[in-house]
Amino acid sequence: MNSDSDLQIAGDILEVLHLLQAPREHPATVAEFVGLARSIAADRAQWEHLVRYDATTRWYHRLHTGPGYEVWLLSWVPGQGSGLHDHGRSCGVLTVLDGELTEHTERGTRVLEAGAQRVFAPGYAHEVVNDALAPAVSLHVYFPGLTEMPMLPHSALRSTAGTPTPIACAALGSSEQVDTVGA
Repeated sequence: MNSDSDLQIAGDILEVLHLLQAPREHPATVAEFVGLARSIAADRAQWEHLVRYDATTRWYHRLHTGPGYEVWLLSWVPGQGSGLHDHGRSCGVLTVLDGELTEHTERGTRVLEAGAQRVFAPGYAHEVVNDALAPAVSLHVYFPGLTEMPMLPHSALRSTAGTPTPIACAALGSSEQVDTVGA
């Protein structure tokens, strides 16, 4: 008996089904959207055959939709970039599936290799570019679904290093290993 509590559990708690939460059919938290991206990334058979490379424009394909979210697959040949933009009112998870991409933000530049993930809040401005010599593939989860992607002038990339920015999306669990960035 635990002397700090009068509560005791008798029997198998798993037999009390009405106390267990039913598994969700669709993700609802930032951690669950990160998990969705990771599970899709790990299942190459789900996306690899769909990838196309286009030298004239970035190729993209909506891979999946659910209530309040979308999953997009994008390819990037060397030199292609997104231009500086934000995602309106959507939060997002960016996962590099193959190759490497460079992300430019007001806080600086970061190279994202295969497996890297970035979680961002509404209004987060960045430019993503394939600066490498090989093609790259990325997965983008937006919640709510992406309804706008305003392009911004490069002058919006001003240095604010060291200035904390609040996260408007729900917090990740403490065990998550993901770069989380604010608006």
